[in-house]
Amino acid sequence: MNQKELKEFLDEKVIQYNNQDFIESDPVQIPHLFTQKEDIEIAGFLSASIAWGNRKMIIKNSHKMMELMGNTPYDFVMSHSDEDLARLETFVHRTFNGHDFAGFIKGLNNIYKNHNGLEAVFAKNQEKDSLQKSISEFKKIFFETDHLARTQKHISDPLNNSAAKRINMYLRWMVRQDAKGVDLGIWKSISPAVLSCPLDVHSGNVARKLGILSRKQNDAKALLELDTKLRKMDAQDPVKYDFALFGLGVFEGF
Repeated sequence: MNQKELKEFLDEKVIQYNNQDFIESDPVQIPHLFTQKEDIEIAGFLSASIAWGNRKMIIKNSHKMMELMGNTPYDFVMSHSDEDLARLETFVHRTFNGHDFAGFIKGLNNIYKNHNGLEAVFAKNQEKDSLQKSISEFKKIFFETDHLARTQKHISDPLNNSAAKRINMYLRWMVRQDAKGVDLGIWKSISPAVLSCPLDVHSGNVARKLGILSRKQNDAKALLELDTKLRKMDAQDPVKYDFALFGLGVFEGF
C-alpha cells in the first residue's frame, strides 16, 4: 500500500471500531458509569492503571475497584478513613495488590487537595507536541505521599524509555473529542493533537506489518516513531488510529 491507500485503509478501520459497540468489551466502560467529572477521571485512571492482561479480567477487577469505593470514587478519595483503606487489602489484579490500591488512593488525594486535580497536573507540563514530560512529572507528584516502593512500578515514566501504554490510553479517554461516544473528552485544557498512541503488543505488531513502525521494542523510541507517522495522517486527531491498530490486532488477528 502507498501512503494514500494506507491512510484510507486505517480511516475505514477507525470507523469500524470507534463506535459504541467497542465500549462493552473495553475498560473504557468504567469511567462511562459516572457523570461527575472527578468520578469519571478517577474511575478512568484506576481502571487504566490495571489494564494489562486478560480484558475480561481487567473489566471485572475494575468494577471490583469501584465497588470497594462504594461506587463513589471521588468521595472515597477525598474522605476515606484508615478502615476504608484497610478494606482495599483484599484487592488483587496480577501484580497490583491492595497495598498498591491504597497507595494510589493517597496519591490521588494529594493531587486533588494540593495540585488542583488530575487534569491540572497533566496540563501544567504539556509540551507543544507531546505529553511525555507531563506523564513523567505526574509520576513525581503522584508519589509525593507515603507509599511502598513496589507501587511505583505501576506508573510508567516515558523519560525512562517506557511507552507508558496505560497512561497514554487514559489520556486518550480523557482528552480526545470523540463524536462516537467512546472516548469521554472531558479535559479541555489539553489538545488531542499532542496525545500519543497507547502502544502495546497488538498495536505494535500491526504497525510493523503495515510498515509504520520499524523499531522492534515497544518503548518510548518506538512510540515517537509511531506518533510521528500517525500525526502525518491526521495532525489534529492522531490517536484515533489506535482503534484501527488495536481492532486489527485483537479482533481480526491481522
